[in-house]
Amino acid sequence: MSRCALLGAAVVTAVSGVALSPAAPAQAADCPDIEVVFARGTNEAPGLGRVGNAFVESLRNKVGGRSVSSYAVNYPASYDFLAAANGANDASARVQWVMNNCPGTRLVLGGYSQGAAVMDVIAAVPVPAIGFNAPLPPNTPEHVAALAVFGNPSAKVGLPLTASPVWGGRAIDLCNPGDPVCTSGEDVAAHRAYDGGAVEQAAGFVAGLL
Repeated sequence: MSRCALLGAAVVTAVSGVALSPAAPAQAADCPDIEVVFARGTNEAPGLGRVGNAFVESLRNKVGGRSVSSYAVNYPASYDFLAAANGANDASARVQWVMNNCPGTRLVLGGYSQGAAVMDVIAAVPVPAIGFNAPLPPNTPEHVAALAVFGNPSAKVGLPLTASPVWGGRAIDLCNPGDPVCTSGEDVAAHRAYDGGAVEQAAGFVAGLL
């Protein structure tokens, strides 16, 4: 089975257990030093989500006063897990907009649960597939400093972002023991417990790459 197919299966099987429009362009003068593009988890309200908010705030405290903006990936985050492709398209569109309009901005990609699967798709699929029609250009690694994901469904099938030949060295893929989304465990509470020590660990890792 291809990596693409495995990612799709991981989203549907692992996460099931528990309007597409990029943000308005900023003026070039307002380009931040760092932008976090983050995809929230299943059934969270639109925005960065609980884990995403905690991660961005922690990162701001670790980058020496550099400006940090955030972009909340616009996608349903519903129990229709194949719609994660909508999130991948939106995240890719935002990344490419920043690359073209704010070339000095360092990008950080992140996601929690189904949002982590969104980042798996844009990081792992170089061609259109499973509804994803906005592959990142080859020069993307020149702009993306780090990736941070939490409770990643693809880790359950042996495909964490840390194993990526392109992104592995700049990725942190955190999975709590017993989390049923990224392990074979059954501790649902573990899947909900990433907004404390895990975000601090991830923010420290990412800050070291910025």
